[in-house]
Amino acid sequence: MPARRKARKRALDVLYEADLRDLAPSEVLRTYLERIEKPRPEHMDYAIGLVEGVAKNLDRIDELLGSYAEGWTLDRMPVVDRNLARIAVYELLYVAEIDDPVAITEAVELARQMSTDDSPRFLNGLLGRIAEFATR
Repeated sequence: MPARRKARKRALDVLYEADLRDLAPSEVLRTYLERIEKPRPEHMDYAIGLVEGVAKNLDRIDELLGSYAEGWTLDRMPVVDRNLARIAVYELLYVAEIDDPVAITEAVELARQMSTDDSPRFLNGLLGRIAEFATR
C-alpha cells in the first residue's frame, strides 16, 4: 500500500473513532499516537496533518458535504464515508500538492475496501461535484 494511502487510512481510523465517540479529533489523535510503536512510520506525519487539517476546517468541510450530498444529510452517511469524504475534501481544498483526481480516487479506493457496495459511487459523485466547485 502506498505511503499516502496508509496515511489516509490512519487518519480515517482517528477521525472515525472521534466521530463515533463524539470526541475531539486532537484528543483521539493524541491517544492514537501513544499506542503506535516507536519509531513512527514515515507516513504518520501526513496522517497527522490530515487529522489536524480536517479538525481545523471541519465546519467548512461539513458545510460543503451537506450542500453537495444530493439527498443525503451528514448524519445519514455511513461514518466511514463521511470521514473519507472529509479527508478528501480537505485535500481538495487545502493540500495543493495533491491533484484533485488523486484525492477522489484514494477516497473511492478506501471506500471499496472499507465501506458499503454503494459507497465508491456515492463518494465519487459527491467529491466530483465538490472538486468542480473548488476549481471555479
